[in-house]
Amino acid sequence: MLRCHARRGVSIVAIQAALLASSSGVFAQSSNVVLPPVTVDAPAVVKPKPRKPAARTVAVQNRSAKPATERAAPAVAAEQGAGSARVSLEPPAAVARYQLPQRSFSVTAKEVDETINLKDPEDAVKYMPSLFVRKRNDGDNNAVLATRSWGLNSSSRTLIYYDDLLISALIGNNNTNASPKWNLISPEAIGRVDYLNGPFAAAYPGNSIGGVLLISSKMPDKPFAVAKETVSVMPWNQYGTKDTYVTSQTSAAAGNRDGKLSWLVSANYLDSYQQPLTYTTSGSIPAGTTGAFSALNKQGVAANVVGTGILAHSQQTSGNIRLSYDVTAQVQATYSFGIWNNHQVSDPQTYLKSAATGAPTFAGLSGFATGKYVWDQTHVSNAVAIKSDTKGAYDFDLSASSYNYLQDIQLNPFTSTPTGVGYSQNGKITRMDGTNWQNADAQGIWRPYGYGGPHEVSFGMHGDRYRLESPVYASSVWNTTGDTGTGTLYSQGQGETRTGAIWLQDAWRILPNLKLTLGGRFETWRAQDGFNISTATNAAGAITSMAAVQQSQLASTNFSPKASLSFDPNKDWNITANFGQAYRYPTIMELYQNMTVGGVATIANPNLFPEQDLTGELNIERRWSDGRIRLTLFREHTDHAIISQTNLVTNPITKVQTPTTVISNVDAIRLQGIELSADKDNVLVSGLQLFGSVTYVDSRILADAGWAGIDPLTNLPTTVVGKRVPYVPDWRAKFGVTYRPNDSWAYTVAARYSGKQYSTLDNTDRVSHVYGAFDNFFVVDLKVHYNATKNFAFDFGIDNLFNEQYFLFHPFPGRTFIVAGKYTF
Repeated sequence: MLRCHARRGVSIVAIQAALLASSSGVFAQSSNVVLPPVTVDAPAVVKPKPRKPAARTVAVQNRSAKPATERAAPAVAAEQGAGSARVSLEPPAAVARYQLPQRSFSVTAKEVDETINLKDPEDAVKYMPSLFVRKRNDGDNNAVLATRSWGLNSSSRTLIYYDDLLISALIGNNNTNASPKWNLISPEAIGRVDYLNGPFAAAYPGNSIGGVLLISSKMPDKPFAVAKETVSVMPWNQYGTKDTYVTSQTSAAAGNRDGKLSWLVSANYLDSYQQPLTYTTSGSIPAGTTGAFSALNKQGVAANVVGTGILAHSQQTSGNIRLSYDVTAQVQATYSFGIWNNHQVSDPQTYLKSAATGAPTFAGLSGFATGKYVWDQTHVSNAVAIKSDTKGAYDFDLSASSYNYLQDIQLNPFTSTPTGVGYSQNGKITRMDGTNWQNADAQGIWRPYGYGGPHEVSFGMHGDRYRLESPVYASSVWNTTGDTGTGTLYSQGQGETRTGAIWLQDAWRILPNLKLTLGGRFETWRAQDGFNISTATNAAGAITSMAAVQQSQLASTNFSPKASLSFDPNKDWNITANFGQAYRYPTIMELYQNMTVGGVATIANPNLFPEQDLTGELNIERRWSDGRIRLTLFREHTDHAIISQTNLVTNPITKVQTPTTVISNVDAIRLQGIELSADKDNVLVSGLQLFGSVTYVDSRILADAGWAGIDPLTNLPTTVVGKRVPYVPDWRAKFGVTYRPNDSWAYTVAARYSGKQYSTLDNTDRVSHVYGAFDNFFVVDLKVHYNATKNFAFDFGIDNLFNEQYFLFHPFPGRTFIVAGKYTF
């Protein structure tokens, strides 16, 4: 087999400085983010005269009485999209402010409104090149962002920020409880979304290996309010489940500016009935039953489908308030508070019937009990920042944020009854409340030759702390609301990680059309207080043995160099070469969390090494005022890659199959490929926009000396060297057409394709289109947007027009009809 390589922290309206000065010596880790100023769809910036002949022309709006949130970010002439007719082609505010070397892709709220069936915030990235969000249903709270070279199990290999708040949950690196906290964001509060490729900026930690996504809210400069109602309907027919699932969503935002103070309040309510997210499988069909669907798992082993697992109804409410105050004409302070609540109930459906009576039965299979639960979650976030915008010799950013699980409790029965469709009275209480994290950054910019001069030096300090609490208790009555039931521990996983960093970067404009950017990041990381309890139980849930382990402390200190060279042969072309080394440290869950969540058991590895990643890319770009085309060649080499794989493990006695995830370091992997993207307005006829991208990745495992896997079908040893890296498809492609005949109508047709991907290190995924497999898919979406009046807008759309049925472990949504109405006050 593969080698396996309580403190609460609850703060609702905490002053962030207090978070950093706690008696436990917390070093807040991370937003080391370049905090993007809040933007709206503003007109293209104006180019003033150069400050001196040697300096490159700078495009920047004259400073005025406008609020800082509405000021356009400076853009260097001939930088990507400079002087473009479309706002989303202009460089992101963070890129312009810190002269970041990454190439970017952007979309504005207006473009999202017109082209995307937006039901959740993560839908906004649907058609960005190479990106894919593993969204299994409306309101999915486990939606991981996959990038061009990292897949669906890589939540900690991308950084996602909502204004000053890091919404990436860097407590783990998975597509379950470490998924980004998208649900904090109301769709109607989004102003712009920017994506930056790769770990090429010293300002970001090694979690930027996959990239950085920046979501900016639309802060107002005058009174506004908007309300939107969206309804989606999905007919479903798979295995023995045939139903129609409906989701309704209400989203609203309002704001104003009064002198120096501006504010934005947003809220979202979602009521979602979801298709089966898991299926209950058994290695053999229970004796004396009918109704099972004979099936294999992805590795060709019997995995008969006997019913659904998770079949959920979710009710989610979120709210966010953001305040911005102009301390002076050039210094702005912001504060945001967010809260998210989820009440989710899952009630599995059995396909089995008693051969004797014809009555439905669970046949005593514990997989049905895993899919039966009540889950209550309340999470809160705080973020504060103060930054200057002098455009003089010095500017600064100071920021801090926190995220806290106030309540996170899931209640399950322990097993199902041998006959009928009942459950045992006893059960489990799985808790994560007390889990929390804090981040802090102090960043500065020094312009020794003035704004737009040949050198812009940026620098900063960063700190973070992540705390995991994940006990599982025995309960005498499974659906009790008591905090700990009987107080007996089935399992415990807890621990803490801390990171501190300093970084420096110099953007040196050697010539007006040649820029060299050099930087480096020095980091120190440690994992401590790791503690695990594990138990063995009998079939009734009584504990038969217990083991407790205090894990050893881990530490690592590393330096990551960065370099970029950008050349503009003329105003229409750009060539940029980027290089970056990065260290991605193990998360607390990878180190310490042994538990079963949503029916998936996870075995942690407390001895993991940090990933060491070396990435290079070459970009060649042609620009127009209303579009661009970009070709990117990229290559990554990662040592000690931390990779998890999930397989169905069969209990030899009960034949019940449990999805089980194991985590290990893989000695070396390599990913290389090519990405071509294009976006152009007014193609052939006025108002016709074409957009699309195609990405090819050749991924290979180069070495893994500790591998000792067995093929479950042949029972023979397997090898991983030369096999493809799990969860990375070979091909991804997107293509879309939007036609805007006038200001009232927009019609969009878009298609998305993903090639085959493996989820096992030895690539023994033989069978596709079964539960647990990772399939290729081709999905077509439609949208019609209509501005009926100045205030009213309506949408009609269809996602997955041809009802493609595919699995990415979970069954993914079929054809879905969407209608929406929005009123702007």
